[in-house]
Amino acid sequence: MMRQYELVERVRAYDPEVDEDRLNRAYVFTVQMHGTQKRASGDPYFSHPVEVAGLMTELKMDEDTIITALLHDTVEDTLTSIEDVENRFGPEVARLVDGVTKLSKIEAQTEDERAAENLRKFLLAISDDIRVLLVKLADRLHNMRTLHFIKSPEKRRRIARETMDIYAPLAERIGMYEYMHEMQLLAFEQLEPDAYQTITARLAQIRENGDKLIEEISQSIASAMDRSGIKAKVSGREKHPYSIWKKMQERHVAFEQLSDINAFRIIVPDTESCYRALGVLHRRWQMVPGRFKDFISTPKRNGYRSIHTTIMFAQNMRIEVQIRSQEMHRAAEYGLAAHWAYKQDDAPDGQAGWLRDLIEILETSQDPEELLENTRMAMYQDRIFAFTPKGALHQLPKGSTPVDFAYAVHTDLGDRAVGAKVNGRHVPLRTLLNNGDMVEILSSKAHQPEPAWLNFVATGKARAAIRRHVRHRERDELIQLGRQVFEDICSRLPGKIGAKAIKAGLGRLQLDSEDELMLAIGSGKLSDRRVMEALVPGFDPGGDEKDWPSQERAISIRGLTPGVSFELGECCHPVPGDRIVGLRREGRPVEVHTIHCERLSGDTEGDWLDLSWGQGSDGGSARLRVIIHNRPGMLAEMAGIFGFHKANIINLRMTARDASFHTFEVDLEVHDLPHLMRILSALRASDAVAQADRVFG
Repeated sequence: MMRQYELVERVRAYDPEVDEDRLNRAYVFTVQMHGTQKRASGDPYFSHPVEVAGLMTELKMDEDTIITALLHDTVEDTLTSIEDVENRFGPEVARLVDGVTKLSKIEAQTEDERAAENLRKFLLAISDDIRVLLVKLADRLHNMRTLHFIKSPEKRRRIARETMDIYAPLAERIGMYEYMHEMQLLAFEQLEPDAYQTITARLAQIRENGDKLIEEISQSIASAMDRSGIKAKVSGREKHPYSIWKKMQERHVAFEQLSDINAFRIIVPDTESCYRALGVLHRRWQMVPGRFKDFISTPKRNGYRSIHTTIMFAQNMRIEVQIRSQEMHRAAEYGLAAHWAYKQDDAPDGQAGWLRDLIEILETSQDPEELLENTRMAMYQDRIFAFTPKGALHQLPKGSTPVDFAYAVHTDLGDRAVGAKVNGRHVPLRTLLNNGDMVEILSSKAHQPEPAWLNFVATGKARAAIRRHVRHRERDELIQLGRQVFEDICSRLPGKIGAKAIKAGLGRLQLDSEDELMLAIGSGKLSDRRVMEALVPGFDPGGDEKDWPSQERAISIRGLTPGVSFELGECCHPVPGDRIVGLRREGRPVEVHTIHCERLSGDTEGDWLDLSWGQGSDGGSARLRVIIHNRPGMLAEMAGIFGFHKANIINLRMTARDASFHTFEVDLEVHDLPHLMRILSALRASDAVAQADRVFG
């Protein structure tokens, strides 16, 4: 463990003007506050904050950050309050310590809820000052270094998973690759122990059999640079076991099939020399197509700059090479932290672009699971680059679509997106984007995000924004539906239900507003009987549920959105004009079924509502079973009938086939029941069709 004078000397080495007395007081304070507390290793607990402070000195952080590292656990694990910290060390340190401190554990919260709330508080703090993140990453790194002392395997795996999902990606996002690699390696050892042991053993065997190979390749590259007059420092290393394992998973190959387990780095004086060195490499050795990336011309979102290429060395050996300047190398080692060296004037704003996205996700995520899912999506994915028509560059995770791109440009643009052009060509919104695509988003002020987008978006920001809109629309529509049900309930009660009775009923149901009442009714949280009892206490026509007044009029679903407040049954495919009923279950959209649906005869839990489409309702999906003669052109004739009647085919599949007939099931978009019946009549009149019927289940 680092002693008090050693810590002070480390800081003095890069900041001669440091307040030594303040540092000493912070060191003594953390020792006194943690007292006899022990870590799982048996070491005094205060050894941990001291080591975290030591990690901060390696980054040459300022005095307040060093003190924050020393005190970061005092508020959470001792009787110290934020006010105590502020009184002793000032408001700046108190603010930083508060940002790093986890929320107090609340027993009613689940593990996910605690993790989500801690993450929420933490991200809000680092949006204000990125030093909070630097201390937290050092805190997690030291905890991972001592993780093996924890006896419980489940607890070790939980901490390792959290590190892999949250903290390693955060380190990567600010360019702290050394922290990221070490955290990933330590987490990998806990999460995949067998794979870790296998890969490390194979690497050790390779080192033993060819320990001079890396040195020989490095010397060969250095000689090529020297002959071309380029001053370069060349070094080689094995790839990290986790990086190798990840590549094995992505490529679905065994260790022996990987040919590029060694990586080499060329460090040159300036940017121009980077491109000269690249030319020397590609002239001397054959490059591997598709393995070249220029992060100098197009830096990563975290500011990382370097040139990556893969070349074929002797005996068809693939080796990866990174080329960067000395300045780029310093930034690549510690990323954003490199800008925080004491008294630098260009310390970056904590509100980096990716961080703004995370803060927006915080504001739009409703529950803990959603928050954790969306932040992981935002942080932990490989990136591609796409451009707006004006040339603005946006980084996105692989698997992104034009919808993700629209939300990356601006949330409002994502909300209004109706179509997209990629490289000048109209494409569906679910199209996957590739590196270098030029994307133009077509928008309409009248449009709103569609629930179906959730099936293909890849970014946490897009998913959070879409869910927010769906929730708001769902709430509004459930209130609208609940109001109609409420009016029907009132019509079944004796006497007129006025504002006074409604206010009294809200009190009995412990609700604050009429909207809350309508929402509870629409979402199935309140049964008709409970509402009746709240509005008219003592009203009891009989003990049996069947003796209570039943629904008097059908509830209209006109104006409500499929997939939001109600869902059309996949079993019976109702269309406007069908006699319909709805299954209302708590926390779920109302399921709409035809009166012929087999679900009606089941004993499904929930309340059945008598529903109507409402005058002028349009649009639905019907399923047909069509048997056609097995002759050339018959399928085309069937499709021609659909086209003539302006009905769009959603899905078409053959379900049976023999020498004389083919049987198809067709999902068809129609306006209403009369439209569907005209199509069925036309099919039955066709010589191509032997039989045509509607399918209800």
